[in-house]
Amino acid sequence: MDLQGAIVSLDGVYDCRANRKAIFNRGMFPCIPEMPRGRKSSKRCRKRCFDPAIFEERFRTIERVFAWEDKFHRLLLRFERVSDMHYAFKTLAYTMINLRHYC
Repeated sequence: MDLQGAIVSLDGVYDCRANRKAIFNRGMFPCIPEMPRGRKSSKRCRKRCFDPAIFEERFRTIERVFAWEDKFHRLLLRFERVSDMHYAFKTLAYTMINLRHYC
C-alpha cells in the first residue's frame, strides 16, 4: 500500500522530533498537537502543521470504536486464554458494532 502524502494523526504524547522525522522520511505528514512540556519560550523553527478538524475526525472514528468495544465485558477483561478465541470474539463484537451502525 502506498502511503506517500498520507496524513498521520496521533495524540500529543507522540510529539517528539524522532517521531516527526520518521513520519516525514516515509513521505507522510504528521498531524500531532504540539505539547510544550515545560518550555519557557517557544522554539524558533518551522511552524508545525496541525489541523484540528483532522484530529477531531480521528477522535470520532477511532476512539469511539474503542469505546463501543469496551461495552463487551468479555473483551474488556479477556477471559480467554487462547488468543484465537479472543480474536474470534473480537471479530464478532466488531461485526455486531457494524450491524448496529449500518442497520
